[in-house]
Amino acid sequence: MASSTVEQCEEIIGYTFKDKGILEKALTHSSAAPTRLDSNERLEFLGDSVLGLSVCAFLFTEHESLGEGEMTKIKSSVVSRKTCAVVIRKMDVYDLLSLSGEMADPDRVPESVLAAVFEALIGAIYVDGGFAPADAFVVRTVAPFIEEALATSHQQNYKSLLQQYAQRVVMETPEYLMLDEQGPDHSKCFEVAVSLGGKTYPSAWGKNKKEAEQAAAKLTVQKLGLLKDEMPREIFAEDDEDADSQD
Repeated sequence: MASSTVEQCEEIIGYTFKDKGILEKALTHSSAAPTRLDSNERLEFLGDSVLGLSVCAFLFTEHESLGEGEMTKIKSSVVSRKTCAVVIRKMDVYDLLSLSGEMADPDRVPESVLAAVFEALIGAIYVDGGFAPADAFVVRTVAPFIEEALATSHQQNYKSLLQQYAQRVVMETPEYLMLDEQGPDHSKCFEVAVSLGGKTYPSAWGKNKKEAEQAAAKLTVQKLGLLKDEMPREIFAEDDEDADSQD
């Protein structure tokens, strides 16, 4: 592999390898390698685990209001084969890959092959420089997909969205007020309203307390104007500043 190809890839991914051979292997598909051990398959195996750990660590440390279930859903979305393939296409490294046969045709290369390249690059950076640069590479490249998944998750879980907004902007935890309950014991309905920042928002009814709280949270986030195509910038402002300081 030409040194110019390696240098071009290093510039794209933002990491300079001490051992250029590791990067060359990461860019080599089994179809173009003398043996499978000379391809990127082992690096792909390692990179898959590093990718998962990096995304999990990011969600755990940067989004403390997320529960295990939400983190699991977001992680699954971000580390999916589809997302990894999209990242590689956006990075525009296809022309730098060593492929042969049908794989050499950009229109016919499987999504799985592109995804494997992304994971192999992560594994290569980990082997060459350790977890820190590999983690930085992951966060830098998948951050938009994490935010997109967060926005989708939050818009489905209004209590979670409201809690994150309240903690970041109002510096309080939302309080759910039980205002009324009606109906027989076996079929009660509950009325709940959100109190936040010294203000009580419109109430909502639900067939149980959890449903009523979720409905009340939805009315509140609608009132606050949080249901948009993208999350409010103030929610992520702190994260953006931290990211900028690391660049």
